[in-house]
Amino acid sequence: METASLLLVPHYAAQWQGPSNITVVDKVPPNMLHLVDAHWYQFPPLNPLWHGILGFMIAVLGVISWIGNGVVIYIFSTTKSLRTPSNLLVVNLAFSDFLMMVVMSPPMVLNCYYETWVLGPLMCDIYGMCGSLFGFASIWTMTMIAQDRYNVIVKGLSAKPMTIKTALIRIALIWFFAIGWTLAPLFGWNRYVPEGNMTACGTDYLTKTWTSRSYILVYSVFVYFTPLFTIIYSYYFIVQAVAAHEKNMREQAKKMNVASLRSSDASNTSAECKLAKVALMTISLWFFAWTPYLVINYTGIFEGANISPLATIWGSLFAKANAVYNPIVYGISHPKYRAALKEKLPFLICGDDEHGDATSQASGATTATTVAEKA
Repeated sequence: METASLLLVPHYAAQWQGPSNITVVDKVPPNMLHLVDAHWYQFPPLNPLWHGILGFMIAVLGVISWIGNGVVIYIFSTTKSLRTPSNLLVVNLAFSDFLMMVVMSPPMVLNCYYETWVLGPLMCDIYGMCGSLFGFASIWTMTMIAQDRYNVIVKGLSAKPMTIKTALIRIALIWFFAIGWTLAPLFGWNRYVPEGNMTACGTDYLTKTWTSRSYILVYSVFVYFTPLFTIIYSYYFIVQAVAAHEKNMREQAKKMNVASLRSSDASNTSAECKLAKVALMTISLWFFAWTPYLVINYTGIFEGANISPLATIWGSLFAKANAVYNPIVYGISHPKYRAALKEKLPFLICGDDEHGDATSQASGATTATTVAEKA
């Protein structure tokens, strides 16, 4: 929460000291003014440097996301050994993140150039809808990935394995519910409006009616709290199960009077420690990506602080950055993916991958540890 709290700084600390009689809304085209909340009229325009920095960062994030997620889709789709039901979820995550930045990065760069939203009300709706659609799809795909790993590692042989059909059904349900939540504001339950520095559109968290507020509250339960707690729950028991398995292996090795039951000593780090690091990284990145924007929305509906235009920039930027590091967490940490990447696109491999391959082979002795390495 410390990171998020820093977003709600006094607006005068970050504003450009330009003419005192103009506001951040002055450049907004007349056909957009009916969507702008009165809250934003109290703020002077941002220093043009902020628009330049934001536009540059969004452009960079867009290019990295296109390349990263595009490579994940290509590798998983063209490598036969990676065409598994579980990996369909990884491909869906990459697909959602890829489309998010394809659709949202160019308009924001353009609006940063003009220092306001210049694409009209219809594109504002489309932009806001895309942010909601692809954000929902990414969040729930990550949740499904955590649940699948919980099913395989914790339940083990007693679990019902996921099939291609089951994976496709889950993906279809994710997109079905994502579309439902996305369309709701178009039918009067909340709405999409320009926010902050007026270069992006999102859900309305400033209108004081409970019809508008209730959407934010219910949406946050289904798209923030439920996925977050599900991911934490899943990884907690995954790490616990792998730790118990490793303990049994050590006890068995002690009875056999051998140092280890593993076929290689390539790594001295236990499987549960590796998995705990992956779990911590997954949960932390998820938390830091979406919590700032949640704090901004809750601050708006509960009037907890004076939200500045600069605060909304960082909230939006943190959320979009999630599309950049998802392919790293869910793709590059996958041993078979790294092997396929090394074969097909070796110039994208950073550093020596031999250690990672050896670790993957050493951990292949048992099902639980193998899946832990993939997680």
